[in-house]
Amino acid sequence: MTNELYMQRCLELAAMGMGNVSPNPMVGCVIVSDGKIIGEGYHARFGEAHAEVNAINSVVHNYGNTAETLLAAATAYVSLEPCAHFGKTPPCADLLIKHRIKKVVIGNTDPFDGVNGKGIEKLKNAGIEVVSGVLEAECSQLNRRFFTRIGQQHPYIILKWATSANGYFAPENTTQQWISGPEAKKLVHKWRTEEDAVLVGRLTAMADNPRLTVREWYGRNPVRIVVDRHLQVPSSHHIYNKEAKTIIFNEQKTDVQENIHFIQMEDMQHYLPQKIAFQLYLMDIASVIIEGGAQVLNQFIQARLWDEARVFRSAVSWPAGIPSPELNLQSCAITDQFPIGKDQLTIYKNNPS
Repeated sequence: MTNELYMQRCLELAAMGMGNVSPNPMVGCVIVSDGKIIGEGYHARFGEAHAEVNAINSVVHNYGNTAETLLAAATAYVSLEPCAHFGKTPPCADLLIKHRIKKVVIGNTDPFDGVNGKGIEKLKNAGIEVVSGVLEAECSQLNRRFFTRIGQQHPYIILKWATSANGYFAPENTTQQWISGPEAKKLVHKWRTEEDAVLVGRLTAMADNPRLTVREWYGRNPVRIVVDRHLQVPSSHHIYNKEAKTIIFNEQKTDVQENIHFIQMEDMQHYLPQKIAFQLYLMDIASVIIEGGAQVLNQFIQARLWDEARVFRSAVSWPAGIPSPELNLQSCAITDQFPIGKDQLTIYKNNPS
């Protein structure tokens, strides 16, 4: 169980990079010598040092002149295969070889073309013992956004909505009416800090006038995305303020006005989810939460182009309203379910055929 315990610590460290490293994966590294952790590190911010670099630097900082001797007898645990290519930073596999690390234990291999086994090959060719596949499922779950983007050429797509106890999504008129409670709202703001972007359709942007920012949690604002085919959302609405970068998918123009990016698409009546997903992939957006409205959510459901759905169910019934989106329960599975205040949160995973 020793390998699993140290890999679990790698995952705890890796998760500290949530929301700050995309489109890179989250990675944690633990260095162990003689049964003792002598160094730790994680990838904290995109473009900055990787987990292995930070872990080795912590050993050098803490142990000074004895660091190299300790490293030469040490095992490095890392949640993702060390990179083997020059990107914004030098290859981490070369760094481990340089410090004569004795053994490397890996959670996942890296599917990126520049790595994908090349890091492991480098380590083995240098005489380093390599063990891979430790807590592989847990490591994959942590980096599901990265693996989806690399493997499927689209961002990790999260659908989110709230429904009344009797299945209504919104009032029949255009007034705003909250379904879920304040605890759910705070949780949604936390989720926004963890994903690259948040998306709504025109009707939601006009009726709710949302900010789509983080106000009830600490963290950075996601990129805001609005689907507004004919540019009907008034520029006085919150979505046009300067709080965050905003992308407007439309059929009228491509333009950049300060933080507002207008991106023109052709024929938005057809294959819209696919077009949005591919455009976001090209823009290095690795994950997006689709928060409404019902029409946009249903389009992604019908296209079977989603990875995870997070649905709040209120205990309160409404006399009437717009029906909530419905998932095909034959092609998805419930992965978690728990109360959030007075609401019930159910998380679904898509299982596309």
